[in-house]
Amino acid sequence: MHTLEELLALRDRLVEAGALVGQSDHGVSKSLYGHDPDGIEFEIMWAVPQTAWPEEAFTAALDLDAELAHWAGVDTADQ
Repeated sequence: MHTLEELLALRDRLVEAGALVGQSDHGVSKSLYGHDPDGIEFEIMWAVPQTAWPEEAFTAALDLDAELAHWAGVDTADQ
């Protein structure tokens, strides 16, 4: 994903399909977890700009709407 807006759009599609199984904040990335029709779980993520990476790794609940307020329009494709 290049932008958090793209991740948010995919979250909505996963919810509509009944395929969203989780979402996590990893500090360096914002991740969604889904399952395909065969039940195989997959991850879709957006990379946080490297200059904002935390010093220590963590996993926390993801509030994607709050993150969007902070990262709106940030494209990390060229990192």
